[in-house]
Amino acid sequence: MKNYKINYKVLIPIILLSVISIITIYSALTYTSKSLGNLAIKQAVWYLIGWILVIIIGKYKNNYVYNLAWPLYIFGNISLILLLFFGTPINNSRCWFTIPGIGSIQPSEFMKIFIMLVLATMIHNFRSDYKDPTSKDEFIFILKTLCIVLIPSILTFLQPDTGAVLIYLIIYFSMMFTSGIRIRWFIGAGVLLIIMISGVLGLYFFKENIFIKIFGSSIYYRLDRIFNWQNGSGLQLENALAAIGSAGLFGHGYNKTPIYFPESSTDFIFAVYASNFGLIGVLILIGIIVYLDIQIIALTRKKIEDTDKFIISGIFGMLIFQQIQNIGMTIGLLPIMGITLPFVSYGGSSLLSYMLLVGILLNISVKKNRKYKYK
Repeated sequence: MKNYKINYKVLIPIILLSVISIITIYSALTYTSKSLGNLAIKQAVWYLIGWILVIIIGKYKNNYVYNLAWPLYIFGNISLILLLFFGTPINNSRCWFTIPGIGSIQPSEFMKIFIMLVLATMIHNFRSDYKDPTSKDEFIFILKTLCIVLIPSILTFLQPDTGAVLIYLIIYFSMMFTSGIRIRWFIGAGVLLIIMISGVLGLYFFKENIFIKIFGSSIYYRLDRIFNWQNGSGLQLENALAAIGSAGLFGHGYNKTPIYFPESSTDFIFAVYASNFGLIGVLILIGIIVYLDIQIIALTRKKIEDTDKFIISGIFGMLIFQQIQNIGMTIGLLPIMGITLPFVSYGGSSLLSYMLLVGILLNISVKKNRKYKYK
């Protein structure tokens, strides 16, 4: 660890977010089921385990992690398949394995990392093998990388977990955008995506029976939930807006959330924080989040391997999407999609996955970078 230089500009905001997370989850316990136990203590334990993982990754460096990309990816897909048969059903979804004495493990959270690792190594190898790739070379490469993302996306969608699938796709497009392939592919993909979405939405709005026959009632219900978010008729959103709107500049005070709303320690943790600490507290939290995002992007200005840059683009795309989506849905600007706020919402699997990424980010601050060679 002698050549290891800790990037405190990344480390400090993570520490601040961990403190905010634990105290806000503790405040949310008022409206959390007692059967779940003390989630604040559990979150603190998960953070402790997360920091241990950061230290372990710091010891073995990023090239060791990158060499495990394919085994981890295969393991992740096997876990997603097993979930469909042995996962614990919660709210009509099979997204978790229940381990006695430990709790629930959500494989899709770790799949985000596995996808990043595989894509980063694939892009690295492609750029190494093809100094001046033809359109055919790029097309074949795009098909290969797209398959890597579609396999876990389909398995995750069947659980169902639409939010995780969206995050997979955000990671994919973020990393491919920095891969150096021609911009025409993104234009073509955008046009194709618009045509496909227009066709699906046309059936949804004008041919409901045909839509349900083709895609099933489950997908119809999910779209119905997304498009009906603006009416604000749900208990969750109405109460969250009431709690935030009544907080004023300084909030109702710590541990004084004025009204109940479901998922207060996970999806709607921002509403708990905003109601407790008001506009001033919200500005501080958003300031910390923005500062962290800026520091992550700043890492790309260092003399680092291109593989690290691809990983950074995936991490940045994922974090930005989740931050905007979570806060946006909490204040009624975006549809409710069950996406948590990174480093703040409760969740062992999600937190450990983020901390693994923190370890990778901190490793990028190593003074002497070695050339990566992948198996």
